[in-house]
Amino acid sequence: MSRCKFTQRTALLLAAVAASNAGAVTIPVKILGLDDMSCRAWTESKADADERALYVGWVRGVLTGHNYANRSQQVSAMSSGTIEKHVTRYCNDNPGGEFSDAAFRLSDKFSGRNEAITK
Repeated sequence: MSRCKFTQRTALLLAAVAASNAGAVTIPVKILGLDDMSCRAWTESKADADERALYVGWVRGVLTGHNYANRSQQVSAMSSGTIEKHVTRYCNDNPGGEFSDAAFRLSDKFSGRNEAITK
């Protein structure tokens, strides 16, 4: 194959890939969580041990789901205290945010990936 034809085919291939990515739509994650997933609710749950345990249990479920879906990049076992510290830090930095995002960032950080999962 001549260099000119190779260059043309490469250019066409790259254009096709770029065009297919240009129309890509990010599909939002469907959160199956507690009634109030705000950082405000997380912060207020500190005064109620049972409610806080529900939130921590939900985060553990997210981490387990991450491990199920990403077996090559699993999150190790971690204490409830580690989960609470991470979520509290996230919510202090993002008071208007969702505590579910703290769980996702926790899976990003402790799986060794250090970035959000993309398809």
